[in-house]
Amino acid sequence: MSAPISSDAVRHAIAAALEALAAFDDAEARDIGETLAWIRSGAEIFRLAKPDTPPKHLIAYFMVIDGDHLLLVDHKNSGLWLPPGGHVDPGEHSRDTVVREAGEELGIEAAFLRSGPVMLTVVETVGRTAGHTDVCLWYALRGDRHSVLDYCRDEFHGIRWFHKDALPKTRVEPCLGRFVAKYFRETAV
Repeated sequence: MSAPISSDAVRHAIAAALEALAAFDDAEARDIGETLAWIRSGAEIFRLAKPDTPPKHLIAYFMVIDGDHLLLVDHKNSGLWLPPGGHVDPGEHSRDTVVREAGEELGIEAAFLRSGPVMLTVVETVGRTAGHTDVCLWYALRGDRHSVLDYCRDEFHGIRWFHKDALPKTRVEPCLGRFVAKYFRETAV
């Protein structure tokens, strides 16, 4: 993990990571622009209290990838198949969130396939904690679909590897298809 840095430095570092992103589509371009304005506005960007204070805050997803296969978790609160991840703690960089959550949720060390996020999405939450906005930075980690993972049974009904062309059709994170399309398009280059 990185040494703690000031909240302003974290804002600047996250904004710099977003500025480096090449938007996949118009929706991501809009989300990047609006998120940069939000971060620079001085608004609170970290969740301070569960489930939704403030009602818009940062989360970090990490897609664990092994070749053409991706690991998804059957998330209890949302009722969706999602990539693992979690809320970015106050003063924490989203990359450090990935390191922390990879250990907590799957018992693995984060082996980043890229140093920065692959994608940014902004979504309204569903499930038990519906009604707030998650600003999601998506990262990619190297995985091994043949290893046994000690996943967090408090948060997940289960975990499963999916081929990129055979993702679940229902109960799925709404931006998952866009992430998969962007990641595999960029890695094919």
